[in-house]
Amino acid sequence: MPPQLKIQTLNNTDVQKAYSRWAPFYDQTFGKIVEAGVQQTVARANDFSGRLLEVGVGTGLALPHYAQHLRVTGIDLSTAMLAKARKRVATEGITTIDALEEMDATAMSFADASFDVATAMYVLTVVPDPAGVMHEMARVVKPGGTVLIASHFSTQGLTGAIERGLAKQAPKLGWRPEFPIDSVLVSEKLRLVSLRPIKPFGFFSLLEFRRQP
Repeated sequence: MPPQLKIQTLNNTDVQKAYSRWAPFYDQTFGKIVEAGVQQTVARANDFSGRLLEVGVGTGLALPHYAQHLRVTGIDLSTAMLAKARKRVATEGITTIDALEEMDATAMSFADASFDVATAMYVLTVVPDPAGVMHEMARVVKPGGTVLIASHFSTQGLTGAIERGLAKQAPKLGWRPEFPIDSVLVSEKLRLVSLRPIKPFGFFSLLEFRRQP
């Protein structure tokens, strides 16, 4: 990560504690905020086929929407969030899921080039080491495969000032309000092919990367 980037420090314990608190009502709160981005990201993922990895699957909001021609593996660091995801799969009878596993996204147990597509929706501002996650996603996706990132990135003006003011609260919040886009442009194996705002307000962005040979 370039030395000029100052990203508020989080650790795995911060994340696990925060999302143990959020899990019971995540879908009714943050879930509503990220709903449009989840739908747009999954719609793009459904244009591809094969094995898909969802990094930071959370409560499984995206799981019902993946197309039947995809085989989905989800990982998350939070036991509480994964429990809700597993319940969703069982309750809704979702048949596209290969596995939902508790795993650190910076040290995945998957072999190189295991997946055709990988998604990470509203995750990179949460993890302690976003650059590490990007490098791991590059490792586990096949050459020619696709990585989709939905996230908020730092802005200017009034919203930027608010982000900077909230930045010190990142450990309690469990996510970083201030997050430069350069934080995810770290892997030489991933070429950015598309960056577009997520409707309706454009506060979040959808980045599409192609895994290089």
